[in-house]
Amino acid sequence: MRVHGKLQNATDISIERSDPMTTRTALVTGGTRGIGRAIALRLAQDGYTLAVNHVGDAAAAERTIEELRAISPESFAVRADLTSARECARLVEVALERLNHLDALVNNVGPWLRRPLAETTDDDWRLMIDGNLSSAFWCSRAVLETMRARGAGAIVNIGALSAEVSPGMPFEAPAYFAAKSALMMLTRAMARSEGPRGVRVNAVSPGFVQTDNYTAWDPEERSRFAEAIPLRRFGRPEEVAEAVSFLISERASYISGTVLHVHGGLWV
Repeated sequence: MRVHGKLQNATDISIERSDPMTTRTALVTGGTRGIGRAIALRLAQDGYTLAVNHVGDAAAAERTIEELRAISPESFAVRADLTSARECARLVEVALERLNHLDALVNNVGPWLRRPLAETTDDDWRLMIDGNLSSAFWCSRAVLETMRARGAGAIVNIGALSAEVSPGMPFEAPAYFAAKSALMMLTRAMARSEGPRGVRVNAVSPGFVQTDNYTAWDPEERSRFAEAIPLRRFGRPEEVAEAVSFLISERASYISGTVLHVHGGLWV
């Protein structure tokens, strides 16, 4: 958040609440970089007031908030480590204090690790499971009370193509694959249990997208992957954001429990 122009811990500032009758609201985890940033900006364009979370890159958070507030002036950022159940609960609590309610939750945060199983440490495993799976569980659990009370809400989990086709991927990342695969099952289970309460739950599963992870690859390797994609290019974060925008909108009012693939035809 911002106090005198700087981002601060959310609990350090006075609360200015949005009008619950007129404001559409969303929380996007990991919403200050890459795909999360694109999602936040797209939802701001859709008329949402955003709470976004970050954990380490304050400069990126500062830049994203500047962009968000140019579109949605009351949007804000909260620093929180979502590998902690307590921090997930605090993030949602602060978001609700500022926004009054949450129409949408986008569980985007998710660390990446490319490492063979035999070289994966206990700490690596814990980071992948808690960062990609537990964070979505904890944040979703925290928002469900208010969504159930209102009889409405949309949750979108950001998965990965590798969650469903990992045996065919040309690299080893078993801890990451396992976490994202479990996230897809959590999505389907929540869609079934929360549907009667008016809450829709879906997932977006991106393929290769032009984020920091992929731009750091060797150019020859990137070219080889691009050639394997039927559309012959990596996706853009904004293209993933369009899918999320659709799924939380009324245009998708009868869609729940689905996984929407955004991969350029890589897996068909």
